[in-house]
Amino acid sequence: MRTAFRTSTLFTTFISTLLLLAFAFTPAGYAHDLGALADLVKELKPAVVNISTTSIRHGTPSPFGNREAPFDEFFKRFFDNMPEREFKQKGLGSGFIISKDGYIVTNNHVIERANDIDVVLEDGEKYAAKIIGRDPKTDVALLKIKPDKPLPAVKFGDSNKLRIGDWVIAIGNPFGLGHTVTTGIVSAKGRSLGLGAYDDFIQTDAAINPGNSGGPLFNLEGQVVGMNSAIVAGGQGIGFAIPIDMIKRIVEQLKANGKVVRGWLGVLVQHITPDIAESLGLQGQEGALVSDVTSGGPADKAGIKRGDVIVEFNGHKIKEMQDLPRAVAIYPPNKVADVKVRRGKRTKNLRVKIGEMPGELAQTSSSGRGNERALGLIVQEITPSIQRRFGIEGGHGVVITGVAPGSVAAESGLRPGDIVVEINRISIGSLEDYRRVVASLKPKKSALFLIKRGHNTIYVALKIDEPNKKG
Repeated sequence: MRTAFRTSTLFTTFISTLLLLAFAFTPAGYAHDLGALADLVKELKPAVVNISTTSIRHGTPSPFGNREAPFDEFFKRFFDNMPEREFKQKGLGSGFIISKDGYIVTNNHVIERANDIDVVLEDGEKYAAKIIGRDPKTDVALLKIKPDKPLPAVKFGDSNKLRIGDWVIAIGNPFGLGHTVTTGIVSAKGRSLGLGAYDDFIQTDAAINPGNSGGPLFNLEGQVVGMNSAIVAGGQGIGFAIPIDMIKRIVEQLKANGKVVRGWLGVLVQHITPDIAESLGLQGQEGALVSDVTSGGPADKAGIKRGDVIVEFNGHKIKEMQDLPRAVAIYPPNKVADVKVRRGKRTKNLRVKIGEMPGELAQTSSSGRGNERALGLIVQEITPSIQRRFGIEGGHGVVITGVAPGSVAAESGLRPGDIVVEINRISIGSLEDYRRVVASLKPKKSALFLIKRGHNTIYVALKIDEPNKKG
């Protein structure tokens, strides 16, 4: 009995210790006690706002409003012939106050189609908001209201110092339920969702839902470290926030100029796949592969060439393709940057005078996959009729007119209308050139194709299969 009692006592002590440890690592425990977390939330909420928008649309409104509903497709199918009319559509979102005189940050997608924007403070005060500027590329917008009194403003943190596992607090307006508070941790950093060249999201498991967009993500010091912006449809505990370090730079420009001016290098870049690395004789896959250089652009003037691998930009290592557009975008135009490129087996240091990003030019292109075995391509000379058929401008190279289903070409994303410009750095000017070079390719070795698609060019690595042996 004594032994049993001792074991039971030890077990009880062990469980108690576990519970204390568990409490210590909850958001409340991390903030020392439950009251401390509640006090922090109470302090933060007044700087968070609800945003409601009204947009004028033309068409046939769904009886379910602007929410997705299970019968929307039915409604569209059977009532599509009803006469269109003008109607108002409502939207909801969140935002946060960054200055006591009424500047507010939110997502661009919350307000981009709005005719009227209303901002509601925690105390219920409502103000009409004016758009100061917005940046669709990063999904950031800056609003301004004229308050009757100085407003509480958030404090900016440092998103670069965030660690995976750090506790965070999200406050927003999910489904119109204003000033809802959720907590969680930083699940990952540097996430790319394929939304644009400047994707650099913080992933969190703090509950984020429709209506949270534009709301702040706080650390436990009460500082904003991100803006909640995206969710995975059907997912649970998977939300994404724009880092505050990016937002600060964008907001400064929007406030000063009403728009964002980005640096421009004048290259198209892509990921380096294992097959492309093999084709280029690279030891690894780090860096951004230059698939095209804009004639007369900053990179062209500095001597950067197609096929170069940019491994460093002004002291910043380029580990992945996305690192380059982000680094260039925040670099001031008309200033000189040091760029390190790998060309073959040599490394070159170049100095580039960065330009200003013209219009909506992109600085990334799709990457090739090239993991399958057969080419599976039908190509033809570029004739006037072929040009009309595929809308091709210019006549250098051979055009792909057919792609075999399941072939390496199909798997690599090649499609009719693509133009083969080079294979393994050899210029392809005719069908004869194409056949000669393809005939010389070695089985089980990756061949590097340079493809022109519309106004863009991309590299694609295709691996040739060994010929079938007949018995």
